[in-house]
Amino acid sequence: MPSFLQIEHISKSYGPKILFEDISFNVNEGDKIALIAPNGSGKTTLMRILSGKDHSDSGGKILFLKDIRISFLEQDYPFDPQNTIMEQVLSGSTRWTEHLDSGQLDEYRLRITRHLTEFGLRSGERLMGQLSGGEVKRVALVEMLASEPDFMILDEPTNHLDIEAIEYLEDQLGHSRRTLLMVTHDRYFLDRVCNTVMELDHGSIYTYKGDYENYLEKRQERIDNYNAVTDKVRNLLRRELEWMHATPCARTGKAKYRKENFYRLQERSEAVYRTGTVDMGEVAASSRLGRKVIDCKHLGFGFGSTPIVSDFNYSFQKGEKIGIVGPNGIGKSTFINILAGNIPEDGVMTGTVERGESLKTGLYRQEGMAFDEGQTVLETVGDTRLLGRFLFSHDMLNTRISKLSGGEKRRLYLLTILMRQPNLLILDEPTNDLDIVTMDVLEEYLKEYEGTLLMVSHDRHFLDRLADHLLVFTGEGRIKDYVGHFSEYREMEKMKSKKAASPKPAVSKTPRAARPARLSFKEKREMEALEREIAALTAEKEGLAVKMNGGTLGYQELEQASRRFGELGPLLDGKELRWLELSEKE
Repeated sequence: MPSFLQIEHISKSYGPKILFEDISFNVNEGDKIALIAPNGSGKTTLMRILSGKDHSDSGGKILFLKDIRISFLEQDYPFDPQNTIMEQVLSGSTRWTEHLDSGQLDEYRLRITRHLTEFGLRSGERLMGQLSGGEVKRVALVEMLASEPDFMILDEPTNHLDIEAIEYLEDQLGHSRRTLLMVTHDRYFLDRVCNTVMELDHGSIYTYKGDYENYLEKRQERIDNYNAVTDKVRNLLRRELEWMHATPCARTGKAKYRKENFYRLQERSEAVYRTGTVDMGEVAASSRLGRKVIDCKHLGFGFGSTPIVSDFNYSFQKGEKIGIVGPNGIGKSTFINILAGNIPEDGVMTGTVERGESLKTGLYRQEGMAFDEGQTVLETVGDTRLLGRFLFSHDMLNTRISKLSGGEKRRLYLLTILMRQPNLLILDEPTNDLDIVTMDVLEEYLKEYEGTLLMVSHDRHFLDRLADHLLVFTGEGRIKDYVGHFSEYREMEKMKSKKAASPKPAVSKTPRAARPARLSFKEKREMEALEREIAALTAEKEGLAVKMNGGTLGYQELEQASRRFGELGPLLDGKELRWLELSEKE
């Protein structure tokens, strides 16, 4: 496989803070690499160096394979607010379209329209200045996907996308043969798209083939091996220390060398590898919560003729962990603001929201950070113990807020909310801009949280681990109450969509009383056979996806696998539809 990107000996630091030092790695054709690291470790800086918007302190080399088409997706997409969506995508694609003839350009426009439709941007005539942050992100992705580059470099591609958009992007990248290097914190997305995890840790790069679980196992092995070597060094150091104390400091070359070696051993013996963890044991024990949390009775809210909530009735209970889901722009953030008592003045509310007397609300909002950028970390949160538990090391305490990364600011913002010990915790997209390490430990804490937890999120892993109950925004102010995990809900909705899209069977004219009340023996056998066939076909489809993404198949094998993969979709749809028909009859 040719090397699409070769990095040799690059470094970057800001003052005394070293982000990475003398790192080297390759990205080969067919690689789908997820780059992960704690916030502030230099992931985005590395991406900016690759795009030419920043530089390495130490020179080094950044070599791209000649004549390949490369596309960058940065977190901040530059656009003209006066452009329509179509104008913006075309202007950003000039380097791809300037040599196309009229027929090829029409085909390119069709690709753009198809991607816009799949991302829910049905009108390419809307002005960019009228779009939300999530919609701007979709436009940036459409520009990248439509241009069909050989090599995509993406910085947090799923940030600010709703679940439908994430799943569409997942499908496009996962089944593509294109080479990918991306920064991501979405663990489901990582597993379904990438075949390699690259970790930037303590200034060095480590590469692991396989999925996220394999990365966690191999990373722990690496840490255990490092610490085992440290233990051996300490044993050797004890013997050398005895020699230093027992032997006069002779000036022979041998003695001088041994003394110098002693000091090197002493330095290495102190290098115990500690993984970054957030210990929240005493950070945010929730205040006592009475029986009454929030009672919503016939709650309605809207802006003009646009309903956000319509006749919503629900009594939130102590200890509930509820996921609030639905497309971007449907009103989830407005809803949780109403629950928290922050009712928008430009809307009309009906019904009532009654709150318990002992309610103490902590609200983490997407746009809620309001720091004094000139203050230091310690001036913002004056408790060094809590800061240490939130991964703010001693040498960061005097760092000004303006110097923190986006993820570090989010972590500090979360700390300022949890330290108030709320008994109702409302989180609006808490996983945006947080690194995987912080998210894992945050999830562990929230699992043990004894108060009431409401969370708006598009992170499927986060929802599956925490929420056993969903409030689903379906449009026109309707909120569906679903008891169960998010993945179960999504599978149910997909099955319904498949059934709705399939041709309706002819309606039998047999009188209702004459229809059989249960499955016949033959139909029961058919249903059992269908279950076995669906399981086998699903396993075959998943196996093919792994092979196609693994970069090991030759052209002819890949073509055959791709053809079979395409055949399996309709085949599975038909069998699943028949199984549904039989299960309803049963």
